Amino acid sequence: MKDQIIQKIRELLKPEYLKVTNESGFHKNHPGSPNSGESHFLIEIKSKAFKNKKLLECHKIIYDILDEQMKNGLHALRIKIIKN
Repeated sequence: MKDQIIQKIRELLKPEYLKVTNESGFHKNHPGSPNSGESHFLIEIKSKAFKNKKLLECHKIIYDILDEQMKNGLHALRIKIIKN
């Protein structure tokens, strides 16, 4: 799942910086979590695609890109947009 996330984001947003961290271990036995070991991720990203966009718009872009993953086991994202 992590590789899919990285590939899709790199391909579509061409980030200057991207770090994807699997945080699934922190959410073991979390209600609704598939407990697959690849369900919760932190995405830290800096991209020119976010220029002049509000934070909520940036998050929506990422969720739209990862829609297929969200429907297939990706349970939660924590997103940090780096603007500077």
